[in-house]
Amino acid sequence: MKTLKKIFTSKYFYLSVFGLAVAGISFILLIDSVIMPRYTNFNQGVTVPDVTKISLDEAEELLTSIGLRHEVLDRRAHSAYPANYIIDQSPSALQLVKPNRKIYLTVNTAVTPQTVVPDVVNMSYRNAEIQLQNQGLTVGTISYESSRFRNTIMRQSVAPGDTVDRGTVVNLVVSDGLGTRVVSVPDIVGKSYSEAQRMILSSGLRVGEVRFQPSRDEAPNTVLSFSPQEEELTEGEQLRLVISERFDAREESETGAIIDDTTAVQIPDLIDPDNDSDNEPQDDN
Repeated sequence: MKTLKKIFTSKYFYLSVFGLAVAGISFILLIDSVIMPRYTNFNQGVTVPDVTKISLDEAEELLTSIGLRHEVLDRRAHSAYPANYIIDQSPSALQLVKPNRKIYLTVNTAVTPQTVVPDVVNMSYRNAEIQLQNQGLTVGTISYESSRFRNTIMRQSVAPGDTVDRGTVVNLVVSDGLGTRVVSVPDIVGKSYSEAQRMILSSGLRVGEVRFQPSRDEAPNTVLSFSPQEEELTEGEQLRLVISERFDAREESETGAIIDDTTAVQIPDLIDPDNDSDNEPQDDN
């Protein structure tokens, strides 16, 4: 205890603590003001020049002269530019970047890149659009024809497997979901819901809206009716179904509390308007 007391009361102890604190603060300031700025090039930057619409050789020379690097990211054909000219750059012009930053360039090519046309027949329209765009092709005119499967590609204007220029327009013919032939509507009333579905699909029609209705006479999940009630329809049209469910499957809607008081006495039972004697006072004698 005496030793600890001697240490904490010594002026040299406090001088040592003060010296360590000063050294620590000095070290932090040195890192913040000298080391880190040099490491991160703080307060130093280069304004990115606009190298589009000039040749790749000119762009390389300009970027190198101001301490920037470059890399050709992509080559595309563009009719508005001469061959080997810069079409696009990233980062864009006038941005402030650190020295030695790499600038990515898109260069116009003299020869139009080519690609193989994918087979998009029987694909959904959205999937076909993605496949064509991934190959650098352009989706052109969309026309519709009758067929059973809605939004499905029926034909494409450029044959699958052909090698064409990137950017080539491919026109598509898409199904509208309706067939061209007339089909007979099956007799599904009284059938189970699952059997009715099979009959509808096998006839070339589709199941549309399904509504459930309580029924005392039919077993649950039985077709009560359908619409439109036609003998023939165009292939691909929908039938709206009304299906039975248990009559007590739905709770009755509440309209408020129902009071059942068997002790209540109706006023007409106590007072007979035709008997005046009931209203006369009784003679105590």
